Amino acid sequence: MPRYALTIAYDGTHFCGWQRQVHTPQLKQADGGALNIPPHHIMGPTEIQCEEIHPPIEPGKVELRTVQAVVQRAVREVVREPVELFGASRTDAGVHARGQVAAFTTTDDPSMHEKGIGWPLDRGCDRLLRAINGKLPHDVQIVDCRAVRSNFDPVGDCESKGYVYRVYAGRDRPFAERERMLHVFDPLDIPLMQQAATMLVGTHDFAAFASAGHGRQNTVRTVLRCEVLLDGQPESPGPRAFARLPEAQGTNAELVLGQRLRIEVSGTGFLYNMVRIISGTLVEIGKGKMTIAQMERAMAERDRRIAGPTLPAHGLCLEWIRYSSK
Repeated sequence: MPRYALTIAYDGTHFCGWQRQVHTPQLKQADGGALNIPPHHIMGPTEIQCEEIHPPIEPGKVELRTVQAVVQRAVREVVREPVELFGASRTDAGVHARGQVAAFTTTDDPSMHEKGIGWPLDRGCDRLLRAINGKLPHDVQIVDCRAVRSNFDPVGDCESKGYVYRVYAGRDRPFAERERMLHVFDPLDIPLMQQAATMLVGTHDFAAFASAGHGRQNTVRTVLRCEVLLDGQPESPGPRAFARLPEAQGTNAELVLGQRLRIEVSGTGFLYNMVRIISGTLVEIGKGKMTIAQMERAMAERDRRIAGPTLPAHGLCLEWIRYSSK
């Protein structure tokens, strides 16, 4: 049966994450009050079509706007059958992606193909990509489509993933990119952050870098790469682009201010919110509010309370997912 893998890019701002979700229109907050779902987090009428392909939602419930739901509906519209789309990574609400991978299988029945149902291999992946993109909203796009083996598993066959967390350190807000990077006012000691990042590479117990309720018995993971890199030139060249803080942790290095930077983390697998907590720890070290020794203690004692904060979702982007072969 023809099976296809899609590489998907999306702006996560108006999505409730990757995974499909159906809820009641009003959720309950911790204090018992009603929590209204913003309209842009509910599937719009143009994203819900053809009930014979998309089963109707249970009365009294709404389908939240998730990437899986939006792309799956577009795929079903194109292949005209109720295929299931399975993604490699369950990105949270607000997280972006440039390299999410998802796969689906269509019918191999020639008689169904004659009726326009399914997508035979000889019809071509380029045509399939264009057809799906023609039914997607502006904030999600298929960037690659290819035929894969019938047992290809986006999750189980994944060898490694790469994430980037973007930060802007400066007095002025990065207005045009405000939904894609974290803004901090503090100058950041990049060499010290890089020193700490290097210590996270390898196989370690990352229990201190996982949110409570992560649901994993084994918290040992392998980080293949962790780096803190400057991204481009200072926004405003001159004296205000840099600052020296004598109280920095002994580095006596120029501390970046008015500069974009990215924290790049790749590994064979991650715990829930692990990259956002690693990034939060490195930013705290860069601010001088946390020491490398504290980070080492958090890791050794497996104590989430000692590690840094979980940074907001909007600065995180899933950059790529690597497979041995698709």
